[in-house]
Amino acid sequence: MHAHTKVQAMDSTIIAKLLLFALLISSTKALDPCASQADGSDLSIFPIYSKCSPFNPPKQDSLLNTVINMASKDPQRLKYLSSLAAQMTTSVPIAPGQQVLNIANYVVRVKLGTPGQLMFMVLDTSNDAAWVPCSGCTGCSSTTFITNTSSTYGSLDCSMAQCIQASGFSCPATGTSYCVFNQSYGGDSSFSASLVQDSLGLANDVIPNFAFGCINSISGRSIPPQGLLGLGRGPLSLLSQSGSLYSGVFSYCLPSFKSYYFSGSLKLGPAGQPKSIRTTPLLRNPHRPSLYYVNLTGVSVGRVWVPIAPELLTFDPNTGAGTIIDSGTVISRFVEPIYTAIRDEFRKQVGGSFSSLGAFDTCFAVTNEAVAPAITLHFTGLNLVLPMENSLIHSSAGSLACLAMAAAPNNVNSVLNVIANLQQQNLRIMFDVANSRLGIARELCN
Repeated sequence: MHAHTKVQAMDSTIIAKLLLFALLISSTKALDPCASQADGSDLSIFPIYSKCSPFNPPKQDSLLNTVINMASKDPQRLKYLSSLAAQMTTSVPIAPGQQVLNIANYVVRVKLGTPGQLMFMVLDTSNDAAWVPCSGCTGCSSTTFITNTSSTYGSLDCSMAQCIQASGFSCPATGTSYCVFNQSYGGDSSFSASLVQDSLGLANDVIPNFAFGCINSISGRSIPPQGLLGLGRGPLSLLSQSGSLYSGVFSYCLPSFKSYYFSGSLKLGPAGQPKSIRTTPLLRNPHRPSLYYVNLTGVSVGRVWVPIAPELLTFDPNTGAGTIIDSGTVISRFVEPIYTAIRDEFRKQVGGSFSSLGAFDTCFAVTNEAVAPAITLHFTGLNLVLPMENSLIHSSAGSLACLAMAAAPNNVNSVLNVIANLQQQNLRIMFDVANSRLGIARELCN
């Protein structure tokens, strides 16, 4: 073979290898579960302890123990939600309680400022405001929003309406004109914050002058390290501040807690939402407009309609009673008489003996799972038959299955039923606030 021919052959080999390498790289990117969607229209949602999240899980030896640990904070969350439901004020505290800070089950990637700084913020449908730890914060994690590198950052004066919405009070007679306030949490956690504004980047969208709480100092260990993004209906919520951009519509598909390598999605705006989706009316509590109430009319276990006194399901804005959809509670909680009726009928149909494990009081041998009945939640205009993976959780050894629901904590205002995120996994949940409806459709989110 001539030298020239050899060089050509070598060049061809090198080019082929380079092409293969480029193809591998592009394939890897295409298969990267943590990458943005191809069209950039969706935000990825990760379980907080997934591979795509920067947060490390607590040292647990199984998925069940991790969920038990997460669900152990549900009673505080329920107490917090119940207190919100009973509030007789429309003011929106920017971080209303320690309980919300204890719960951090799903995170989304957003960019704050110009140029955008990446933050992994906790998703919360029952909270309005957004808040993040800012540079110079005392007691915060190492990842903070660096305010002085953003060309679009600005503070808000305490005389502005947003400050009253955030803090619940108007300007002090003397002192600073900035919107500064403190918030404490049941003796466990508190923070000092300033209300500020900057650009918020969500996938390909940028919302200018987005108002959020800039945390200056914290005390306690309950605060999500990179902040919180509120998807409620109040004046400081993402929906309110984005105006006509999203037309009051969003949906999410939450991946299973088992999905260590995969993400779900948050769709903002009417584009790309399911065309055929069953809906039920969203109810509004004027005393706490952020909470997403729905009309739960009954529950079936297998073919048996569980006997439940109607007053236990009735929506009452004055007491806060009724049923809400919430992204921050781990397992669905029903007021005690409702849960007891569901559990007793479930046990009756499964048969055998039962044990307790953490928050779960109906655990049984997995050999009996074949006779476990489906649980159906009946809403006005919509029946949700829960897939078995949304009703049961298994031990790591696979020998036990547990009914993944519980009674609401027996506190002073235990009148609220909460449909939680474990029951919402691998479903597309659409919030059409503009038309006061909630849609649910099956979808593989993982």
